Amino acid sequence: MSEPHTARSLGANASRGALVTMSGQGVRLAIQLAGIVVLARLLTPADYGLIAMVTAIIGIGEIFRDFGLSSAAIQAKSVSREQKDNLFWLNSGIGLVLTLLACGLSGVIASIYGDDRLQMLTIALAATFLLNGVSTQFRADLTRKLLFLRLAVVDSTAQAVGFTAGVVFAVLGFGYWALAAQQLAISLIGLVMLLVLTGWFPGWMHRRTPMRGFLGFGANLLGSQLLGYAAANVDSVVIGTRFGASALGFYNRAFQLMMLPLTQLNAPSTRVALPVLSRLQDQRDRFNAFISFGQSILLMAVSFTFAFLGAQASSVVELALGRQWLEVVPLFQVLLVAGFFQASSYAVYWVMLSKGLARANLHYALATRPAMILLIILGANWGVGGVAVAYTTAIVLIWPVGLIWISRVSDAPAKVMFLNGVRMLLVFGLGAGVSWASTLALPVDALVLRLVVGLSSLIGWVVLVALIWPRFRADLITLAQARRHFGRRAGGATTRPVDPDASPEAASDAASEAPQADADASASIVVREPH
Repeated sequence: MSEPHTARSLGANASRGALVTMSGQGVRLAIQLAGIVVLARLLTPADYGLIAMVTAIIGIGEIFRDFGLSSAAIQAKSVSREQKDNLFWLNSGIGLVLTLLACGLSGVIASIYGDDRLQMLTIALAATFLLNGVSTQFRADLTRKLLFLRLAVVDSTAQAVGFTAGVVFAVLGFGYWALAAQQLAISLIGLVMLLVLTGWFPGWMHRRTPMRGFLGFGANLLGSQLLGYAAANVDSVVIGTRFGASALGFYNRAFQLMMLPLTQLNAPSTRVALPVLSRLQDQRDRFNAFISFGQSILLMAVSFTFAFLGAQASSVVELALGRQWLEVVPLFQVLLVAGFFQASSYAVYWVMLSKGLARANLHYALATRPAMILLIILGANWGVGGVAVAYTTAIVLIWPVGLIWISRVSDAPAKVMFLNGVRMLLVFGLGAGVSWASTLALPVDALVLRLVVGLSSLIGWVVLVALIWPRFRADLITLAQARRHFGRRAGGATTRPVDPDASPEAASDAASEAPQADADASASIVVREPH
């Protein structure tokens, strides 16, 4: 198969995958926003705080449950059927062990916070380890094959059922158990749908099948993810132990409001970027062009969203959560700054994983995460606000360190990635100020009017900057012509996703066929991923 043909096929699948995944994320975002608005009016800050206390500690088990094997399977150039079987049993076995371990340690977790309610809550949530462990390789298999439509259907349906379960439990007066029911329903429904839609079921383990490459990659990635998770969740543990469930509830709501759009934008970007970049890892020019383009798109969307949310934070919080949650506003605004720099750092993560630099990623985490943890612990001396400022400061400092790191261990375009971030920061940082100033004269209680005026002002600012700054105008044009960046399919034909484990001949045949007939054109509580 010729390289231009391969480029068009891969580009078309990536483009289509991005569109399908973004559409699915839009559905998930709508469901999650509904959950935030409805449940915030049915539950108390303490309810959210109790769940956050448990997830901050047992959530680290999710890192062990995955063991980096999902990323190892996606990044690998080929995965045999026997290797997929072994990966499935490894993840499932780890999930079962972690479920039993969490149940055994439930009393210890309750004693750490001094709240007996956390023991049964921990036991209930421990089941998610087993459910997610069984799901891991089914999800990885769909991602490798770029079958993003199926993943979007799974995620959207699971979110909808989870939302329904949470609301029903909350209306019936179960309090924090409504949030536990929501998480369990999402994991259970997601597993059932993956079993139906993946199209394969694992056989038994194959002892003679080589797994060293996967385990080595996973072990290095596990180390960096553990450090990242500890750094990303130490704030919740510190606030919960020092200031109590209610204070943590307010902080958790602020953090989720920041993470909700960030996750919805990053998840589809990463889901599409990692398998595509992994295939381009040996093609420097195409790799660099793709990662710069992907980072620009992600930052454009994140920057615009966060500029608007930060400028109109009071109206957003009151409309979404209710007046009783206005204490969240200053925390939310500070964390939005962290969110921007966290989004800027995602491309560093893409480089590390797609190029198989798991060991370098571990060294990077060892150099940065302990300092972040220390800074957050020190910030607690100034209260919950001090924790938020410390968290944000750490994220800001880590971004340039990450770029320097990848410039030393790879040939990724670190300077271009840095300039992309600075450009978005300048444009949308000033844009946030314009949006904020545009609503100063409006009545405080005219929430919808303030949001409309603030959004219109921000859009006007973006148009003005595009007219006077050619480089930013080029960013917008590139975004508008995203399809062209990936490459057009010859004759407008639709190519189906190519199985990365197929032979070159089979891949060539699949890429050149006519459109396929089927449709594979392609949380209430934040469990924070390491970044």
